[in-house]
Amino acid sequence: MNTEIKRSRIQSLDILRGLVIVLMAIDHVRDMWSLEAFQPEDLSQTSPEYFFTRWITHFCAPVFVFLAGTSSFLYQVKINDTKALSRFLLIRGLWLILVEVMVINASWMLGFFWSEWGFFLQVIWAIGISMIALAGLVWLSDKMILLIALLLIFGHNALNFIVPADLGSFSWLWKMLHESGYHGLNQSGNWGVYFAYPMIPWMGVMAAGYVFGNVMTFTLERRTQWLYRLGLAAIVLFVILRYSNVYGDTAVWEPQQTMLFTFMSFLNTQKYPPSLLYVLMTMGPAFLLLILFEKKDYKWFGFLRVFGRVPFFFYVLHFIVIHLTSMVYFKLFHGEWFDLANTQNPQNWPDFYQPSLLRLYVAWAVIVVFFYYLCRWFDRYKSTHQQWWLKFL
Repeated sequence: MNTEIKRSRIQSLDILRGLVIVLMAIDHVRDMWSLEAFQPEDLSQTSPEYFFTRWITHFCAPVFVFLAGTSSFLYQVKINDTKALSRFLLIRGLWLILVEVMVINASWMLGFFWSEWGFFLQVIWAIGISMIALAGLVWLSDKMILLIALLLIFGHNALNFIVPADLGSFSWLWKMLHESGYHGLNQSGNWGVYFAYPMIPWMGVMAAGYVFGNVMTFTLERRTQWLYRLGLAAIVLFVILRYSNVYGDTAVWEPQQTMLFTFMSFLNTQKYPPSLLYVLMTMGPAFLLLILFEKKDYKWFGFLRVFGRVPFFFYVLHFIVIHLTSMVYFKLFHGEWFDLANTQNPQNWPDFYQPSLLRLYVAWAVIVVFFYYLCRWFDRYKSTHQQWWLKFL
């Protein structure tokens, strides 16, 4: 084991975490600044520009959840106390679920979670519930945790034949565990919860990330070898399984009118819930990027590292900033307060509204630069102050 791990943060993990959270912001800016009347993944309507604008953000959730597990392992290495780690994961998980329901939903909807249709549970919920599960798993051996993780990641697609209706009044449970979907909580069913990130696959991703933490304690040479093996194995397995169209995703790829669209069909894997192929497609390149981030020291890595050191701070605040600035933009340039995030039906869009990738990327760049300075300040503040509430950010 590399003893330096116990004394300092691993910079490559911060850089990778910073990269994916900056990419994640593209998708949320799109939701609030430049939403399309079609799904970017719908090959019958989309363009390559819109498709890859959406596709590049697919790397965010699996890497974010995976690295949360890795950070948990490294925290265990630091404190060497399984009971304390388990307690930390349980409390942290409950806190994240509370933030998802009370803060993230409020930022999306500009109101508390009792909106006109209910509330949704997304990636922070997934991390929270996975941490609660990991609080129990950490008492097992790493080999047993890895076995459970691989069974969840590789095996959950074998359960696709089960649909929520098969469970009758417990249909909500299958949506929460495996399939995603909306469940009404009142008598009329028009107010409820949308399970965007089901538990089973995401718990597997975090558990795998926890065991992967062992790799990050190896010497640089040995760690690099393992990262190459994991990255290439994931990519090769993705290509083989995807090409076969036999297992690992609900949607098959098909030849399209052009080679580019055929390639897009090949990459068009399922995120909700995350299929095996989706996880392989995103995590393979992530392992290889860690090699680059460890062996090179480009200046722009420092830019990403700032976000990666305080990712939760960025995540919680960026929704409200993106949401409010988009409404101000429409008011200033079109004379109307337009809340695109809460106006999903294109039939309700005003005549002046048109999606624009240029507007999307300019807004994204400005917001990222703004948050760079804000996150840099908060990171410095957090490192020099000891207030209890800082532990929750």
